[in-house]
Amino acid sequence: MELLDKLNWRYAAKAMNGETVAEEKIGRIIEAARLAPTSSGLQPFEIIVIKNQELKEKIRPVAWNQSVVTECSHLLVFAAWDTYTADRINYMFDLTNDIRGFKNEGWENYRKMLLDTYPKQAIETNFNHAAKQAYIALSMAMVAAAYEKVDCTPMEGFSADKVDEILGLHKKGLKSTVLLPVGYRKEDADWLVNLVKVRKPMTDLVTVIE
Repeated sequence: MELLDKLNWRYAAKAMNGETVAEEKIGRIIEAARLAPTSSGLQPFEIIVIKNQELKEKIRPVAWNQSVVTECSHLLVFAAWDTYTADRINYMFDLTNDIRGFKNEGWENYRKMLLDTYPKQAIETNFNHAAKQAYIALSMAMVAAAYEKVDCTPMEGFSADKVDEILGLHKKGLKSTVLLPVGYRKEDADWLVNLVKVRKPMTDLVTVIE
């Protein structure tokens, strides 16, 4: 299967060559993330796409000085909502009604249930839930990148608070969750590039219950 071949090709590049990825490829990668499923369809995150080299240079020291932050073509920051609010929930439900052109009683009842539940939960609980949704989108972006034969490196090794400060995310009610440098591998500088991919065997990973 072609997709599995692409996924076997991909790995977390440890060095990139600075080559620019075509905007149409970046667009398809981001579109895949946009199309990702999320809980209740709320899409509780935003994706910040950084092309500016000076801004990448500011982020690198607070991302464990990992070279791919500045060597990449585009640095994607997946930033989750800091919490769920009535306005945020209503926006997505209203958008759905506008696009579909009708209101559904069951859908409106579901809206009310979320409005009666999510905003009352602890902020940390809401952020953790939103962050999980961002990771679903991250996975879709990574698969799309592999399909485009573009390298990417998912990164949790960074100071979220400092990245938030650099990007002014607090003002937008967002918190950085994961970074995704996107670019092309630099094979002669990457210790990982030629190593065999290691994953658990199916017998250790999957339990089938019939």
